[in-house]
Amino acid sequence: MKRSFLFCAGILGLTLAATPSPPPDFDEQWPNWRGPDNTGMARTGAPVRWTTTENVKWKTPIPGKGHSTPIIWEDRIYLTTAIPAAPMPEPRRREFTRPPRRPRAERGQERPGRELRRRRGERRRRMPMAQVEHKFEVLCLDKNTGKTLWRNTAVVETPHEGYHRRYGSFASNSAVTDGRYLYAFFGSRGLYVYGLGGKLAWKKNFGVKMKMRNGFGEGTAPVLHGDALVLNFDHEGQSFILALDKNTGTELWRRDRDERSTWTTPLITEYAGTTQVIVTGDNKVRSYDLANGDLIWECGGLGTNPVPLPVRHQDTVIVMTGHRSPNMLAIRLDRKGDLTDTDAVLWTNQRGNAYTASPVYADGKLYVLTDRGMISCFDAGTGKPFYQQQRLPNPYQFKASPLGSDGRLYLASEQGDVIVLKMGEQYEVVAVNSMPDHFFISSPVVVDNQLFLRSQDTLYCIGE
Repeated sequence: MKRSFLFCAGILGLTLAATPSPPPDFDEQWPNWRGPDNTGMARTGAPVRWTTTENVKWKTPIPGKGHSTPIIWEDRIYLTTAIPAAPMPEPRRREFTRPPRRPRAERGQERPGRELRRRRGERRRRMPMAQVEHKFEVLCLDKNTGKTLWRNTAVVETPHEGYHRRYGSFASNSAVTDGRYLYAFFGSRGLYVYGLGGKLAWKKNFGVKMKMRNGFGEGTAPVLHGDALVLNFDHEGQSFILALDKNTGTELWRRDRDERSTWTTPLITEYAGTTQVIVTGDNKVRSYDLANGDLIWECGGLGTNPVPLPVRHQDTVIVMTGHRSPNMLAIRLDRKGDLTDTDAVLWTNQRGNAYTASPVYADGKLYVLTDRGMISCFDAGTGKPFYQQQRLPNPYQFKASPLGSDGRLYLASEQGDVIVLKMGEQYEVVAVNSMPDHFFISSPVVVDNQLFLRSQDTLYCIGE
């Protein structure tokens, strides 16, 4: 009887071990910056109307400065911040001595108009701000109460360069989780991997001090797929992209990139049995094979300074830039080689493209928000607009990416208003929720019918 019992128990143990764990309920997760589907769409609804006091389930002050979007796994929220050891000094104005005024007949002869404008502009520029020591921290909050469950200092360091005074921070890179580990990326300060209970599993310094264009600061999120973690380092030095084993930090592959500074996050998507890592850039959009880092295809013509995350529509990927020479490209995923000026580009668009905010994709439609507060809705298959460059109720500005939830679009503005629109082929305002004294750079998140908003110093949970 004893042998029979042990045999049955062994068989039961093998059966239980072989039974795969149930997949996570993504209605209750937001594992990365743009949500469970990398489209900016939530799986549940969210409140429509609130104030700083009404329908606020809780609010928690966040120390330091960080614009990273929170991520959520089960009942915990994870975010990053950077806390200065001393007040940040103001940047000093660059010294400028006005040259002696020359006779009118001589003016402009030796210096063309562009040179004159450049010299005048020197008086308005500020010298790079002096840096102070910072604590780079990872926080874990209870999703139901806002209480801080743990708070770890990843590294203490004096940054080598600064960030955009209003829109930048030393903690703009959102974290990512696979439900077992939390991957917190601080760019030039390295990668720090924690168990969800807060214990450091491993860390990695990449030996690079990124030099960003105009000193605007760093801010690209890490991306997980299977056992690979992908990180992009586009800057004014030698740019590169690499993949790590997410369990150990072992480098799987690395590829140099002929690109300047970008703040874009790669999109990883599977097509015809190959997993592609798609990254935008000033020179070209490129697709790498996740298995080995080999280049699959590349395509020029996008435009400069790309920021928005690419999105997948059926057998195409849609990329955009809203900087100089703005463009939006719909590129086929089934091609190889150089696709520039070929029929692999199904359609393009030059009006109403986003500069900073990533689009929302849902039901074959692409919702695009400009920094200056104009919203467009495109047919993702053809590029034709249902409406284009529609102005919002007030003259808003945006850096946060829009969020889609249960047929509604949430736009968190720099002015503290969160505008709710109806999703679909017609532009319609549902509500305008005012939160005075707040501005939003971090993007909104919706999980389990609750809306999470991170302002410059506070994290809100909105729930009816």
